[in-house]
Amino acid sequence: MAELSTNVRYIKGIGETRAKALEKLGITTLRDLISYFPRSYEDRTLTRPIRDLTEGENVCVRAMIAADPTAHRIPGGRTIVRTRAVDETGALDIVFFNQEYRKNSLHRGEIYIFYGKVEGRRRHQLVNPLLEPEGRQQLTGRIMPIYSLTAGISQLMLTQAVRQGLDACRELLPDVLPDEVRREHRLCYINYAYENVHFPDSPEALTQARRRLAFEELFLLTCGLRLLRSRREDVSGPACRKVSMDPFYSALPFTLTDAQRRAVEDAIGDMTAGRPMNRLCQGDVGSGKTMVAAACIWFAAQNGWQSALMAPTEILARQHFETLSPLMARLGLTCALLVFIIGYIFVKGLPHVTCALLTGSTRARERRETLAGLAAGTVDLCIGTHALLTGDVQYGRLGLVVTDEQHRFGVNQRAALSQKAEAPHMLVLSATPIPRTLALVIYGDLDVSVIDQLPPGRQKVDTFALGESYRPRVNAFLRKQVQEGHQVFIVCPLVGDGDTLPDERKAVTAYAKKLQEETFPDLRVSVLHGKMKPKEKEKVMETFAAGESDILVSTTVVEVGVDVPNATCMVVENAERFGLSQLHQLRGRVGRGQAKSYCILLSEHPSEETRRRLKVMTRTNNGFEISQEDLHLRGPGDFFGQRQHGLPTLKIADLACDMQLLEEAQSAARELLSQDGDLSQPEHRPLLERVRELFHDTADSMN
Repeated sequence: MAELSTNVRYIKGIGETRAKALEKLGITTLRDLISYFPRSYEDRTLTRPIRDLTEGENVCVRAMIAADPTAHRIPGGRTIVRTRAVDETGALDIVFFNQEYRKNSLHRGEIYIFYGKVEGRRRHQLVNPLLEPEGRQQLTGRIMPIYSLTAGISQLMLTQAVRQGLDACRELLPDVLPDEVRREHRLCYINYAYENVHFPDSPEALTQARRRLAFEELFLLTCGLRLLRSRREDVSGPACRKVSMDPFYSALPFTLTDAQRRAVEDAIGDMTAGRPMNRLCQGDVGSGKTMVAAACIWFAAQNGWQSALMAPTEILARQHFETLSPLMARLGLTCALLVFIIGYIFVKGLPHVTCALLTGSTRARERRETLAGLAAGTVDLCIGTHALLTGDVQYGRLGLVVTDEQHRFGVNQRAALSQKAEAPHMLVLSATPIPRTLALVIYGDLDVSVIDQLPPGRQKVDTFALGESYRPRVNAFLRKQVQEGHQVFIVCPLVGDGDTLPDERKAVTAYAKKLQEETFPDLRVSVLHGKMKPKEKEKVMETFAAGESDILVSTTVVEVGVDVPNATCMVVENAERFGLSQLHQLRGRVGRGQAKSYCILLSEHPSEETRRRLKVMTRTNNGFEISQEDLHLRGPGDFFGQRQHGLPTLKIADLACDMQLLEEAQSAARELLSQDGDLSQPEHRPLLERVRELFHDTADSMN
């Protein structure tokens, strides 16, 4: 008997040739085959009378061939076969291109079921329709699955392969959902679900099948993530004792918001709990996540631990260094002063926090000194880029790892940094506000803190969505902003022909040149793009930050790591090409100073959906509200970025539509695991095995 891990070439009716074709779709095992779900469906259950046909619709028609088919050659070396079909209500032309065999295979007087798209307003015709003799139907008279295909695989071939796969595993599918969960959430049995998701008996059966499979997928995901999280209960994290945070708070030139304080308390609670912290701190642009990280770094230093902060770009790493280094120096002096006032002559644990910067462009001598300091434990905080991941970077007492803009790294890189020590505390920062439920899925086994307040003084950025007809007024407005002493960002997407994108350097440089020569010849226009060397980028940004250029034309490289308080206007060209969350990130580059700031989204895209999306940006500055809209309009792709290493891919659940189902699945998983925390009870063994199979990269952690 076959098993679910059996290679598809051994399934009856598939064989070696089809197996090779299926492999192009990622289908190698029987489980892969039956889990290759349709992307859509066509309802071919109802036939329509010819008189009721409407141009442009896909329909089934039961009709008799009324004339012998004729074949003709047409320009271009092609052939055309024509015939006429009739029913009790009218007549219909049937046309085939490059299917000359139809002339002899269709016979006058025989009745067929045709399926295709109706063409012609007055005299209807079907071009290259699917057809089957009445009474011998396989592809009509039913709801038909439509699969994503690749070269060499047709819908018919894949449909037949899936049919053979389902027949082969009819007795093999274990129902991993506990009976009480299935009954409580009104879910069908697993065999019914697989049969009806591929070959539904009715629309209602399809809905039931899809709901069952999506629930199971989300339930398994939640169980796996909770088991991953529970492993931390058995691992000791870097030991930390509670210390007063008053010296840190007192040294700041501003007061933290309540949301920032809560995030700090969450993190300190984790770090003193005896297990490794694994926390995501997410908040809107400008919400003050860096200060939460600074508090954790200072807290770790007071406990004798080193910290590493990894940023996605050299610009952002340097910005963090320039912010945190003087702050930590001031905190060291503040601590010493407090100790003296209290009357202690010597108190160990309140040292000056020594900072270092390590990037790809760090000079060799500096790098050697930094590496020596890290290994010896005399450098308390190392801020850097991916350079922190290289093999020669070793820490004496690494206790805390902070990664900024997590969605730009992927879990595997975060894991590589954490391996520089034995189970260090992990703090992940993200300026992409994500609905909390979705964050728990995207970020796997991380706990989540949300900073949902902006510090006092952060102003609303007025946002406008405009068409090309407003271009002259926009240019006049930009000139006015510069004349008032302010600066402007202009962000361009990479726009190419078809699937080909132009060279990033040439595209942005050419646009900047046009602006400089034709639109703003009297202003200073500079260029920034991802193909520049790190030092070139830094020089451009330093020049812009110093006010030595008026307009910076850039790709989305400015999305993170640019803080220019004097910049008051962000213009986004072809704004429809960006997700709302990315537009919100770009908008966050302005509004950082005292002057009123603006964001202008330019788009000539005609669709109503585009106008509706961009309207969201003009209506709110709340990143969490925007992210929720993005989730509904575009799905979760914007949030995921790189595939998250170690987490299973969702095959049928849709996080844009199934949020309610996700909450149900999470609730059911929590309840089950509260009764059987490691799924060790015999009746839960199939569930545990399936979770391990899905989380194969991290399955060892679930033993």
